[in-house]
Amino acid sequence: MKQHLQHPVFKTISAVADEQQVHAYAIGGFVRDIFLERPSKDIDIVVIGNGIAFAEAVANRLKVKVSVFKSFGTAMLKYRDVEVEFVGARKESYRSQSRKPVVENGTLDDDQKRRDFTINALAIALHAEEHGQLIDPFGGMADLERKLIRTPLDPQETFSDDPLRMMRAIRFASQLGFTIDEVAVKAIELNKERIRIVSQERITDELNKIILSPVPSVGFKYLHDTGLLALIFPQMEALYGVEYVNGRGHKDNFYHTLQVLDNIATTTNDLWLRWSAILHDIAKPATKRFEAGHGWTFHGHEDKGSRWVPKLFGQLKLPLNDRMKFVQKMVLLHMRPIVLTQEIVTDSAVRRLLFEAGDDIESLMLLCKADITTKNEYKIKKYRQNFELVQQKLKDVEDRDRIRNWQPPITGTDIMELFGLQEGREVGIIKNKIREAILEGDIPNTYEDALAFTIAAGEQIGLKVVARPN
Repeated sequence: MKQHLQHPVFKTISAVADEQQVHAYAIGGFVRDIFLERPSKDIDIVVIGNGIAFAEAVANRLKVKVSVFKSFGTAMLKYRDVEVEFVGARKESYRSQSRKPVVENGTLDDDQKRRDFTINALAIALHAEEHGQLIDPFGGMADLERKLIRTPLDPQETFSDDPLRMMRAIRFASQLGFTIDEVAVKAIELNKERIRIVSQERITDELNKIILSPVPSVGFKYLHDTGLLALIFPQMEALYGVEYVNGRGHKDNFYHTLQVLDNIATTTNDLWLRWSAILHDIAKPATKRFEAGHGWTFHGHEDKGSRWVPKLFGQLKLPLNDRMKFVQKMVLLHMRPIVLTQEIVTDSAVRRLLFEAGDDIESLMLLCKADITTKNEYKIKKYRQNFELVQQKLKDVEDRDRIRNWQPPITGTDIMELFGLQEGREVGIIKNKIREAILEGDIPNTYEDALAFTIAAGEQIGLKVVARPN
């Protein structure tokens, strides 16, 4: 065990512990990650005594600053490449309407009991008397080997006391590829309503970590199966299920969405592109119709879903900025490349896609590829071949016409100067005609061609040139 304590910060912590004759332990995620062989730069130290005073003595020895958080009874310092947080051992008790505990001094055993999961209750002694010894009272090592998420105490008590731990259990299962103990899963089901006392920001933080895990569907299946998803994200839960009319059903859009999310997780760690995968079909339940002789349709789900994005981001306390607008664009356009693969790819259609997607065209293509979830090998091969054709067409048209992030060669100011106009409807009409002519390929995307077209378009509505633009 001592080989894992080679960082110089541990030598100083051990020396201070022996000088003050106190017991100090590395505990929690750092210890867990040693055995998972995951790199960790965050070290938690629990001290049997005054954690803040101990941290100040360590910081003084290392000649670094210490940040003290008296209301939490913790202190933190940064040394070289690690961040170390100190706390005195404590025991906790909870009130029913708050996840903030009443804290009092305790023993190492008390401190380990208050930990969320057995794999996070592992501790390594740093003081001379037991240096390097692993303290594992709840079988955390065995649970690591079994890849099992289990609570040190009765999970009913653990999850009722701090309901955020239900989200954390699911997040760890998703991040690590572990299974949640059946008793703990049942406890989540029974305590799911307690999630309502947790702030949306904390819930969304855990949700984002689930989304960024290697196989996000692991977490979302647990959220669905335990009933948590219906409480924290009802619009996604609404995707679940298949409806039949005259024996004809549609695909289960919930599991389709999870497959798209897993697919895109293999190609990108971009959180917002993964959110785009989650939301790309979010409006299908609201647009679902059964048409006799045709079957199930979801006409306009991309448009409605795009318009829902700001409200959903607000509901989930996600940023209402350019990231939200990116997701909105992905949801709106996600059908466009797929449609192009099903018909003759015209330059005009490609120009319009480039114009609307701009620099996000590569992200859009990743999303659309991830959206292919058919099990039919022939269809998969056909879609992939067609996607390659569309991508080549995108490249060819962009190289020739420079439409990505297109700015009109003739501006509104140029039009006003050319015809002696004030801002108004006529300027807008001509600008639209220029854009459409270039996107349709009627004129090249050059200043000279656009100017000639503008003059002709103005003359058609009775305008005369009064001055050439500078």
